[in-house]
Amino acid sequence: MKKGEQERWPRPWGWFECLDRGPDHQVKRLHLMAGQRISRQCHRQRSEHWVVVEGQGVLERDGEVFEATPGTSLQIPLGSIHRATAGSAPLVIVEVQIGSRLEEDDIERLEDDYGRAAGP
Repeated sequence: MKKGEQERWPRPWGWFECLDRGPDHQVKRLHLMAGQRISRQCHRQRSEHWVVVEGQGVLERDGEVFEATPGTSLQIPLGSIHRATAGSAPLVIVEVQIGSRLEEDDIERLEDDYGRAAGP
């Protein structure tokens, strides 16, 4: 990896990279491939704030649906059920996480297109 490049973490829907991290915050860039979506999920240890920086699609939070275009911003409080879906082109979101636990194991997947949701 070259200086200034971030490590990308592949996921079935695309990839993410960590842009900044501190003891109680983390900033990520999420890149969803066209037509893909992340898990319908919630977190018990963190809130998130999403800002769409590229592409188009749909953001969901607690049953509400929002059009995702560059500049769209969505606050996701602790425990809120949320999901992002890319449209016909990739969707890029900058995600700011605030909380006491910022690890991937704080994702509670309620529904997942890739078989990663917890079973009944």
